Amino acid sequence: MAGYSGTPLPKKLGIKQDTTVILVGSPQDFETTLGPLAEGVTLRKQARGKCDLVVWFPKSKKDLEQRVKQMGDLAGKGGIWIAWPKKASGAKSDLTQAIVRGCGLAAGLVDYKICSIDETWSGLKFTKRKAK
Repeated sequence: MAGYSGTPLPKKLGIKQDTTVILVGSPQDFETTLGPLAEGVTLRKQARGKCDLVVWFPKSKKDLEQRVKQMGDLAGKGGIWIAWPKKASGAKSDLTQAIVRGCGLAAGLVDYKICSIDETWSGLKFTKRKAK
């Protein structure tokens, strides 16, 4: 279990039975961090094809800016989690919550959930903005 709530990480991320999740740029041990998954969950590392949920760990602000539209288009109804290293983790990064939110909003996404993934990572969940 990651974070402080005691809630299993798959539940916090919305990974449910029979979902396909694309992990993009995830840390090497992320599948271990996720822990046990519901029956029928498929994890893919190829950023192709339709899926129910994307969990993306952009490498930098530049990576985020260049690929946010593509990643948003890839995400299905389940949305997209965009993760960044917490300042307290000591990981070097030019990403912050404000930068992630700003890039997502500029790409036509709407953020509606935040999550402490583990000691190193936080994430914002986005969905596509509904057409007016």
